[in-house]
Amino acid sequence: MPDDEVLVDARGHRCPVPTLRLRRALEATPPGGRVRLLADDPMARIDVPHFAAEIDAELLESGEAAGVLSFVVAKRSASRP
Repeated sequence: MPDDEVLVDARGHRCPVPTLRLRRALEATPPGGRVRLLADDPMARIDVPHFAAEIDAELLESGEAAGVLSFVVAKRSASRP
């Protein structure tokens, strides 16, 4: 994990908690910052990409290993027209 990445571990929590924690972390992150969310709720597969698109953040990475979902979401550095 890169040094400039914020880690949000939401394993053990169900919808909507992982997305809410991701939202709080992104709000506290400067433009261009990245947040890695770890979750084990299967609904995160749907919720996180939808949430990222809704707030105009960029989903850089998603994957799963040993039942843990991992997402890297970047806060855009500037508003897009």
